[in-house]
Amino acid sequence: MRILQISTSDFGGGAEGSAWRLFQAYSKLGHKSWLAVGTKRSYDDNVLVIPNDQQRGTWAQFWMTVGNTVLQEGIHCRGINGVHTYIQKVIGHPRKIINLACGREDFDYPGTWSLLDLPSERPDIVHCHNLHGGYFDLRALPWLSEQVPVILNLRDTWLLGGYCAHSFMCERWKTGCGQCPNLSINPAIRRDATAYNWQRKKKIYSRSRLFIATPSQWLMDRVNQSILTPAIIEKRVIPNGIDLTIFLPGDRIEARAKLGLPANAHIVLFAANKARVNRYKDYRTMQDAIEIAAKNIQNSQVLFLVLGGNAPDERIGSAVIRFVPHQRDPHIVARYFQAADIYIHAAHAETFSNTIAEARACGTPVVATAVGAIPEQIYNGVTGFLTPPGDAPAMAAAILRLLEDPDLRNKMGKAGIEDVRSRFSLELQVSRFLGWYEEILADWI
Repeated sequence: MRILQISTSDFGGGAEGSAWRLFQAYSKLGHKSWLAVGTKRSYDDNVLVIPNDQQRGTWAQFWMTVGNTVLQEGIHCRGINGVHTYIQKVIGHPRKIINLACGREDFDYPGTWSLLDLPSERPDIVHCHNLHGGYFDLRALPWLSEQVPVILNLRDTWLLGGYCAHSFMCERWKTGCGQCPNLSINPAIRRDATAYNWQRKKKIYSRSRLFIATPSQWLMDRVNQSILTPAIIEKRVIPNGIDLTIFLPGDRIEARAKLGLPANAHIVLFAANKARVNRYKDYRTMQDAIEIAAKNIQNSQVLFLVLGGNAPDERIGSAVIRFVPHQRDPHIVARYFQAADIYIHAAHAETFSNTIAEARACGTPVVATAVGAIPEQIYNGVTGFLTPPGDAPAMAAAILRLLEDPDLRNKMGKAGIEDVRSRFSLELQVSRFLGWYEEILADWI
């Protein structure tokens, strides 16, 4: 098959990583696989940059040239990057700036209309991941879905509402948005045009024919109540896949030695991009839970490792918090999971947690809040513990129970390994998508 995937970037967060792993897996299986992105960071020839800047109008092209000239001439001048950005982004795109100032979502990405011409051969199927992030014209969906089958693989709820990537407790996305209770949710906007944005998306979907995939039933349930429903030809829940050749059990003492971590400490791990300030994670609850748990542990150091932060060590009560910068190499990330006694994960919103699955694949038991799709990943009391959202004492009690009972940790760790292998492997995700592609193409008219 000839498979074109679309993603914000080839490297990045969970959605980008999932698209990249599928892209590589398809190639290894002999399919013609391409990845079209807004931002390219790799050197892979089959990663194709969507040519948005090259296809803009004469005005924008002129100011891009001026901006680049100014940057080259004043490369050593203080503030030159700001001047360069102002010339290209503000002067070169006045309509974009006006729309953003009014709270209207930006769909002005003309390279979208050339997607089918980017690969060396016309793709049989187009598989879209996150379409927000400033690179894709959503208005192209009706045209694109007439040309080839289009799968929208939702990773958050942006497609369902008037602007936010996660609606949290708000349910206005079901009825039309407007009067938005929180315009600061990423991507933040200054003025409330959410009702306009919602109506525009609804109109786009009404003229589209789409196949919808979600990584969890929780997210699919939201799709079923949304403006996407009339566009859906078929839908499937296909969980994200974990590369079990990387995320696998390892010797805990050896992993700690390689990472420079204390051999005899109780190590509790959390991993997330910008962990302390990530809007979707509940860092405060985890910090409080560690402090409570540490007070009840005698004669042993408690080390809370935060993978995805950059700050000096902190001490909370008798526990130490150590921040570790984001690691791009998945082998290093896996080593941290192997080194930890427990992985904890508190969140405000979660459609599928790759890190929960990765930790369990490494045999590390998990304590997590029962938010969003997390209960679909963990069998409470068997492969980990679920605690109520925002309940630090409950999370602390679960942490203590595991730290004080090595046999229980070992039992849950083994159960977690088997569960991930049976439900969340990359091999299984690839097989599910390829099988679905074949069914779609067999019926495509």
